Amino acid sequence: MWLDLQVQRRLQASGQTFELDVVLQCTQRQVVLFGPSGAGKSLTLKAVAGLLRPEHGHVRLHGQTLFDAGAGIDLPPQRRRLGYVFQDYALFPHLSVRQNVAFGLQRGWLNPQRSTRVDAVEQWLQAFRIEHVADLLPSQVSGGQRQRTALARALVTRPQALLLDEPFAALDHDLRQHLRQELETVLDETGIPLLLISHDPQDVAVFGQQVARVVDGRIVGG
Repeated sequence: MWLDLQVQRRLQASGQTFELDVVLQCTQRQVVLFGPSGAGKSLTLKAVAGLLRPEHGHVRLHGQTLFDAGAGIDLPPQRRRLGYVFQDYALFPHLSVRQNVAFGLQRGWLNPQRSTRVDAVEQWLQAFRIEHVADLLPSQVSGGQRQRTALARALVTRPQALLLDEPFAALDHDLRQHLRQELETVLDETGIPLLLISHDPQDVAVFGQQVARVVDGRIVGG
């Protein structure tokens, strides 16, 4: 089991109350949280990443406690060593593709120089076949190249796990199929565990070694 998750959190929005009450043990290397929009999938991912603080419960990764409400443990996101790709990719618009990938490798390196070359960065640029656009800004490359940049940035630090929030939703069908295959190859080569959230059955078919269905803030299967 690489992830042991039990979190509870009540949230208020637009006068409505939503209760997140998730219990999940990830026993396979690639896990998909599957369910409709608004089911609580993104909230669950944020709780794992440290971007949402549960009111009760715990988060344990590879046996290490990242969060435990009862024990007062709550590691900040940067100490959890997780790669996180947001649905909108969240790239820095003023940094080149190479600089975006390099971001976070070195503490305090908030604006790496365009001319900087780091072996790990170059490796991931090549792995996702974006080395030829490395000096361009995100606004100057395609949607697929922006997605590859976000994945490379998440993986360059060799995280303990990769968390993906609907990573292919904004891409056309053919490109989604191609990038799924690229990502699957990279994950097989590195052995990095994956927790992916999606409402697309094709993501389940490719990455769903273990599938947990999320409905109304709860796991109903998996």
